[in-house]
Amino acid sequence: MENSENFENIESNENLNFQSRINLEPLRESIDKIKAEMETVIVGQHKMIDQLLVAILANGHVLIEGVPGVAKTMTSKIIAKTLSVGFSRIQFTPDLMPSDILGTSVFDLKKSEFEFKKGPIFSNLILIDEINRAPAKTQAALFEVMEERQITIDGHSFQLDKPFIVLATQNPIEQEGTYRLPEAQLDRFIFKINIDYPKLDEEISIIQREHTLQNTGKLEHIKAVLSASDIMNYQSLVKQIIVEPNLLEYIAKLVVNTRENAFLYLGASPRASIAILNAAKGFAAIRGRDFVTPEDIKEAAIPVLQHRVIVTPEREMEGLTSVEIIKQIIESIEIPR
Repeated sequence: MENSENFENIESNENLNFQSRINLEPLRESIDKIKAEMETVIVGQHKMIDQLLVAILANGHVLIEGVPGVAKTMTSKIIAKTLSVGFSRIQFTPDLMPSDILGTSVFDLKKSEFEFKKGPIFSNLILIDEINRAPAKTQAALFEVMEERQITIDGHSFQLDKPFIVLATQNPIEQEGTYRLPEAQLDRFIFKINIDYPKLDEEISIIQREHTLQNTGKLEHIKAVLSASDIMNYQSLVKQIIVEPNLLEYIAKLVVNTRENAFLYLGASPRASIAILNAAKGFAAIRGRDFVTPEDIKEAAIPVLQHRVIVTPEREMEGLTSVEIIKQIIESIEIPR
């Protein structure tokens, strides 16, 4: 009789747990549809696509770095087409002024008062091409808008519509006529994504696809999958992903180790810890899980940390990169069970 009661208690607990689980099926289906749309144009780069989608789910901005011609801008445009949201593209140049991005006050003669004309930043998905081409004061104009989703001009604050995501690209090779992004601004990007050259089979597929398309536009057949409200609902859903206390401690150990590492001149800030947490939830969600695993954290760690740490000059002279040091840190910390 006692065993029967215990069994009933266990069964009721299991049912209770099952009922409280998060329904991620609609999110997973939407992610698969977006990937399918993107893969009609983009060859390979599956890791980059996953990271971009996770950044959107985590409500974070992304810095995409790669040499010219590896589809940085094209990928951003395709992401924008799969989302039924406002889209702006801003080409950064050395003569670009903050008012060219944010907007400016114009005197209205009929009303005898100043009227604020919104700039291209007032949209949902912003593509900033070659962000390191603009001078420091123009880059600084993005500080408030990226962190607080608002801008302040002439003493007036303007809230931006949600969702608001910045996708910025930069070329790591050309240094002439560029302005290095300050650490404070780099810290506002949840991910830095490095895009490498395609492999031989991928290069062949790219050439074949281009030959087949001929005069057909690459983006003509891309369909919108998610609306602005869908994105915000999924962002709220992702925040509810379960994270065990030992995994929170694991994230903290990873970040603290960057501050104590002898190979790093500058470690990551607490903002990096929060970014790893949110990104790990996003990776779990796109894989249909309502709980975070150590693998999710490890997958999030490199794109979150690599642009937030600075390698010591001695190690940099030896050719050691931030990615290699972060990998060493990940391997040195015991994975929680």
